[in-house]
Amino acid sequence: MYDIIIIGAGPGGYVAAERAGKLGKSVLIIEKEDLGGVCLNRGCIPTKTLLNSSKLFKQAKNSAPYGVHTENASFDWKEAMAWKSEVVDIQRSGVSFLMNENKVEVLKGLAQVLEGKKVSVDGKIYEGENIIISTGSTPFVPPVPGADGPSVVTSREILELKNLPASLAVIGGGVIGMEFASLFSNLGIKVDVIEMMDEIIPMMDKDHARVMRRDMKGIYFHLSSQLLKIEGSRLSYLFDGKEESLETEIVLMAVGRRPNTTELDKIGLDIDKGRIVVNERMQTNLPGIYAVGDVTGLSMLAHSASRMGEVAVNNICGKVDRMRYNAIPWAVYTSPEAAGCGMTEAEAIADGRNVKTASVLMKHNGRFLAEHSKTAVGSCKVVVDAETEILLGVHLIGGISSELVAGAAAMIESELRVNEIKEIIFPHPSLSEVIRDAVWAIV
Repeated sequence: MYDIIIIGAGPGGYVAAERAGKLGKSVLIIEKEDLGGVCLNRGCIPTKTLLNSSKLFKQAKNSAPYGVHTENASFDWKEAMAWKSEVVDIQRSGVSFLMNENKVEVLKGLAQVLEGKKVSVDGKIYEGENIIISTGSTPFVPPVPGADGPSVVTSREILELKNLPASLAVIGGGVIGMEFASLFSNLGIKVDVIEMMDEIIPMMDKDHARVMRRDMKGIYFHLSSQLLKIEGSRLSYLFDGKEESLETEIVLMAVGRRPNTTELDKIGLDIDKGRIVVNERMQTNLPGIYAVGDVTGLSMLAHSASRMGEVAVNNICGKVDRMRYNAIPWAVYTSPEAAGCGMTEAEAIADGRNVKTASVLMKHNGRFLAEHSKTAVGSCKVVVDAETEILLGVHLIGGISSELVAGAAAMIESELRVNEIKEIIFPHPSLSEVIRDAVWAIV
């Protein structure tokens, strides 16, 4: 009998296991593939590794304004893939070390949850006082003709390509789709993005989304377009009531992910629209059974999963904790990079709030100008409640936006007011100053 059995060793599962182990709980974590889950092995980490390689190549070709001259810069896909694999291996070893360090028992196999807080793996039954389900999600492939063709890949298969394609069509302009579009475009490959909505990356400030599209000059965007069918190297889509088509070597399906809840309804779990229903303590409708991460469908981000895992463990161990969603940062590691936290201006207005906003351009920041061309895009926009002066949202595009947004998250989580943020001292010269400058620009 274990104190906690965790199913799935992604960022929700392994962080929960580490935290529970530190608290002296007996923990069994079960993973059918590799420690680290999709994020480490087939998502966040390998994608960002390849994106960095592509950005270095792009920088090398455009480094003359900084006094750095490169001749015949070239990109070797096989070498980049080898580095990607090495990074994944190192990170996976790190997770294994954490499990050993915290006395977490690791079992590889396909788990089946049974009634009575029991789990079956290869015919053997394991019992736990508590169970945390962290089974993640899988890419969703829309039911269109030809979607199962040889030229169609998901985010999993595209990370194992042996050779670079001559062209790529990305179905879906969300985070995953845009990151792969940016990666291959940086390498000089023709990329088309087909998106059903009227704008890319739905959680992004609309002004920033338009800036991103304009700056990605090597990518052809087909907004308000619906994929109809795929026939060999030709795909057809509907735009403004007319059928259009284009030729491409590879089609990447990036229209979203679906929670992995197969057979979980058989034990009586409350599953709504394919996701496990949980409360703010990550408890399901069954006593002693918790769910965290993508399988809940609430916030399908690796860092959200990790925090959910911590919340579940804390509540199991008698510490009252709850999951909050108002200050979860997001980041898109494209070229240019973008990130945000809290409400956009449109969301705040839709919520019935009277808001004030201000934006500053990053090119007015000393460090940004020193490290980027004079034409590089970048800005920071803040959204403030006009009545309380509380910071509601921070939205960034350009530079190292993903590294700045954690500071914004702390401000929003703490419900800091404009005058309180003005008193915070930021290092100079640093790009982080754009947040302070934007707050000072609030009238």
